[in-house]
Amino acid sequence: QVHVVESGGGLVQPGGSLRLSCAASGTFFSAYDMGWYRQAPGKQRERVAFITSGGVTNYADSVKGRFTISRNNAQNTVYLQMNSLKPEDTAVYYCHADYGGRYWGQGTQVTVSS
Repeated sequence: QVHVVESGGGLVQPGGSLRLSCAASGTFFSAYDMGWYRQAPGKQRERVAFITSGGVTNYADSVKGRFTISRNNAQNTVYLQMNSLKPEDTAVYYCHADYGGRYWGQGTQVTVSS
């Protein structure tokens, strides 16, 4: 069982930045593939960014050039740096760990509004 906990959400103005953090339990974190997903009201959950155990990254077209996913294996943490935020980025953001199973955090709210 892998426990995943997100933090760092909040209210930000359009054009602003936020950094989300995701802490995952377990001895073998470096072997986890990790991802960030989001779900806006009335919409399906979508994958925003993904980083493999080997450090290969992938982004949704809607966030390319604005969001950056990274990981610190020594701290069992993955980050999502979000810049140039737009109102349409408003959603609950979920962290996901893939290691012999699929594990989700409880989500953190990101609201982009003036």
